[in-house]
Amino acid sequence: MSQNQQVSYQIGNKLYLSITDRCTLACRFCPKINGDNEVKGYDLSMNHRPEVDEIISAIDDPSQYEQVVFCGYGEPTLRFKVLKQVAKWIKEHGGQVRVNTDGLGNLVNKRNILPEMQGIVDALSVSLNAHEKAIYDQHCDPALDASFESVKAFLKEAPQYVPEVTATAINGLEGVDIAACKAIAEECGVGFRQRELDVVG
Repeated sequence: MSQNQQVSYQIGNKLYLSITDRCTLACRFCPKINGDNEVKGYDLSMNHRPEVDEIISAIDDPSQYEQVVFCGYGEPTLRFKVLKQVAKWIKEHGGQVRVNTDGLGNLVNKRNILPEMQGIVDALSVSLNAHEKAIYDQHCDPALDASFESVKAFLKEAPQYVPEVTATAINGLEGVDIAACKAIAEECGVGFRQRELDVVG
């Protein structure tokens, strides 16, 4: 195992954690899909998936950051057991936890994982990415059926368990109606944030 693998990386006053390189989607706009593993000067290439102790050792003092964010170049809910253990440790040490997710955690884990986030996840940023299934499938290339519907269901239920939930969509993707994406977020009772194409981190 390389000791140089970037498990944690800081952007502004947030600490980001990269716990997997696997994903449920193969988004055509993702830099990783296009062969670029770098974010803000950090190389997020992986030669192994870090276990709980290694992730925790890559966090100095969680309380000094605005948030500790599970992100990286993979979908963190694919390692939900690890995510939960690390998030619990962060909370116990005074940190705020955000999970950046594609919103497919329930579909992949074949159960509702949101109740298990209660008390250990403070915020969710969910990649809605499109206002309708055809556009979502075009840009995100999901591996699982009913992915778009699952994201919307996840967004609708998430506020019961997580205090701050935000849906995101990327301005500049062909056919994506940002206003319609915002309307879906409002229908689900969550916030909305517009991202910009090719701006990562």
